[in-house]
Amino acid sequence: MSLFAKKEKQEQENKEEETGGLLKKTTIKDLIAPSGIDASKMDHLEIISNITRYARSFFVSTLPRMCTFPELFRDLYFFGDVNTSLYITPIAESKSQNELNKVINELETERIVAADRGNINRESTLAQKRYEAEQLRDEIAAGFNKMYEASVIATLFTYNLEDLERLTKLLTTEMSKSLVGIKSAWAIQEDAFKSNLPLMDDKIKKVHSFDSRSMGTTFPFTTSDVGHPTGVPLGFNKQTGTPILFDNFHSSLTNYNMVIFAKSGAGKSVTMKTLISRSSVLMGIESLALDAEGEYSIVAESLGGINVVLSPNSKTVINVFDIEPEKIKDEITGRERIVLNVENKVEDVTQALITMARGSTRSTDVNELTKQVIAESVAEEYASLGITNNPESLYKQGKEFQKGNKLYQEKKEMPTIGSWYKRLQEKANSNTNPDYSFQYSYLLKVMRQYIREYNGQMAYFDGQSTFELLDGSPFINLDISQLEERFARPLAQQILLSWIWEKYVKKNSEDRTKASKKRVIVDEAWMLLPYPEAVDFLNTMARRARKRNVSLAIISQRFQDFYEKPEAQAVLTSSDTKLFLAQDKSEIQYLKEVFKLSEGEAGFLITCQKGEGLLKVGSDTAILQITPTAKEFEFVETNLNKLVKMQKTGRR
Repeated sequence: MSLFAKKEKQEQENKEEETGGLLKKTTIKDLIAPSGIDASKMDHLEIISNITRYARSFFVSTLPRMCTFPELFRDLYFFGDVNTSLYITPIAESKSQNELNKVINELETERIVAADRGNINRESTLAQKRYEAEQLRDEIAAGFNKMYEASVIATLFTYNLEDLERLTKLLTTEMSKSLVGIKSAWAIQEDAFKSNLPLMDDKIKKVHSFDSRSMGTTFPFTTSDVGHPTGVPLGFNKQTGTPILFDNFHSSLTNYNMVIFAKSGAGKSVTMKTLISRSSVLMGIESLALDAEGEYSIVAESLGGINVVLSPNSKTVINVFDIEPEKIKDEITGRERIVLNVENKVEDVTQALITMARGSTRSTDVNELTKQVIAESVAEEYASLGITNNPESLYKQGKEFQKGNKLYQEKKEMPTIGSWYKRLQEKANSNTNPDYSFQYSYLLKVMRQYIREYNGQMAYFDGQSTFELLDGSPFINLDISQLEERFARPLAQQILLSWIWEKYVKKNSEDRTKASKKRVIVDEAWMLLPYPEAVDFLNTMARRARKRNVSLAIISQRFQDFYEKPEAQAVLTSSDTKLFLAQDKSEIQYLKEVFKLSEGEAGFLITCQKGEGLLKVGSDTAILQITPTAKEFEFVETNLNKLVKMQKTGRR
């Protein structure tokens, strides 16, 4: 090897040795530490990086004689920007028994001295402590208990010293409420800070003695505190055994809507019936249900409400053209005024008529031209009766009548699908634009089935409404279960939602101190999803309900349908309360993705029993067990076999 090559090799070896030496000298502190930590202060640290932060470490100095889970360190674990470490070291049985024997002897000596001095109170206290120590010693000897040494270290972080001082006082005060004393690690801040790093090295050793039961109270594995201070008992938290009070209209909720998803037979209807009955009796909440399966009629009967059946053979008529005035707040003056929004109503009626025109086949012949023809005819129907944005235009002039102590004006008869159809015929006959000829021809053919004059098989929406939704009724049930399932029921749901908005929701004032609390339940909401206009109205209602002090409750068993239709997911984002009961395996992956469920939560929903579920209120989650009382089961039970058995035993 040449001299030059030897020299180059030697330089390479020296370089590798130097690099290796540097790596060997690098410590874990060098790798994870920020730019610099100033530990010169006695009572805090300064962490210097792009933004300087201040840290103060504490240790638990005193503990209460009695403690409960999960209250002992709850305020410490959930107090802002705080990191907490808990070091637990088991004590050998022989050592713990020796220590306890020593304590027992000392207590007995002190008790005897107190008795000789006639200090009865101290003698009684020492006797009790000795009894507890003996009981603990005997439990350890029998293997039923164990002793531990534990230290609790916490570090509080802030961005300025003023906040550090203020939050230190606040934390000390909060902890003292549960009789836990904390002290700043004065003069050992650096060691305390290192002890609170994930290095498993307790450098300050400020330990306390615990037995197995008291040790269990220190763990931070607590469930979210779901529920409200007021409300109705919805069920029990299965993890803590505590009852969950639920207030659908609590001020902490961003909106009052809720969704319930579960597979068939998991308890959706039972849950909603339980909530309806309890909230009616305990909170005075009025509810209205769009009953797709005929399950809520018995609830209306039990609560003294109203049950309305809509079927091809019934004489009940719902007029989609019904319009009501509403109260709004003036944006400038802030005062309430009454308005009549005809433009919005024209759009709602147009959307319903488009769904009718598309029919069960969801015909592609319906397009923007069709919508224009329908909308123009609808607007002309209102204009022909002199109905404008002036609320007075709704009433007949000089046609007042007295009801009780109040004087009312008689309302005009509203347009109907039948009168709209006649107008459509007239416009078709006078039409000279070939672009509209097909649209008129198509509408006159497909809409004939909805016209009573032609004995249409779906004419139950043609005519003046035969009843009013009475304010103050605890429960109103609109039963559409006798309608054909594939198209007639979804159509009825859409038309009734529009009608409910006019007759039930808009009557609620924006002034929440005066407005009653109302809930609208849409059962089997998946039926609406194939119809874009119905989904659009459902989304609009979900967004606008809160301003009217109304809760929209969506119940469905097919979440996949919502997942596959992104425009329907707006209903989910407008619902602050979500309840998931038992799910089918084929559905769980979609729920997991949309609602960010953990593996454990998803697994629970597949295996949970009837009446068990996952309740999410805002950001809080709890495992819920819903169990109606024996009396409630008389009108919430939906299983036919159980109903027959209850009848035979005389419970109903």
